[in-house]
Amino acid sequence: MLLERTNLEKALDREKMKGIDTIDVQRVIDGIIRANEAHYQSIKQQITRGKSYATNDFNFDLLASGNIYHLTHIKNICIDYRLRFLDSKYFKGDIPPIAISKIKQLEKEHETQLKGFKIVAPSKLFKLKDKNDPLLFVPLGNDYFYFIHKWGNDLHPLRKALMWPFKNIVNLTLTVFIISYFVTLMLPMGLFTKTSFGYEFWILFFFMFKSIAAIVIFYGFSKGKNFSKAIWRSKYYNA
Repeated sequence: MLLERTNLEKALDREKMKGIDTIDVQRVIDGIIRANEAHYQSIKQQITRGKSYATNDFNFDLLASGNIYHLTHIKNICIDYRLRFLDSKYFKGDIPPIAISKIKQLEKEHETQLKGFKIVAPSKLFKLKDKNDPLLFVPLGNDYFYFIHKWGNDLHPLRKALMWPFKNIVNLTLTVFIISYFVTLMLPMGLFTKTSFGYEFWILFFFMFKSIAAIVIFYGFSKGKNFSKAIWRSKYYNA
């Protein structure tokens, strides 16, 4: 008589059935839910209250190369679109559950606890709730960051063009110059002079340039504004 081979899966099921009366299935499920909830809250607390760290203990063989960005890449985007790149604890918006799920998955894959989260977002999202799109990063070290998740709506397609004057003093001066020129063209010269010499146009243009520049400077100083290159990592609201 040949003996039947042992099926380990069936043997395991038989072992479980022996103690089925002693296992509280609901209690097991509740325990798993509580453990997941505790992990969820731990990650959320690390994002909203965590300290700044320079690096994380990643397994670099498992990282997606397309999600790795250098600080200079992030800086250029922040300057072009007038955004901030700050520690996640300064972020006042809501962190979506899917972002936390991605963090949990990364922590499981790399067998580590992520920390030092950073967020790229418009200034208002670090003080007021808004609907623009934040980007969540975590540091890799040596000024490299790993992109985790993006949420919210996309930025306005003209935002880069609209924010161009605020990149630096040269851009702002050139913008004021162009606006002044077109405003001068729209003004009827007959209101100011009855002659038609060319220099009247440039006198009026010079006057318009000074007026618009004065308004821009007054607004900038009164609101405490600064250029994008100076504020992309600033923690202060009135920058």
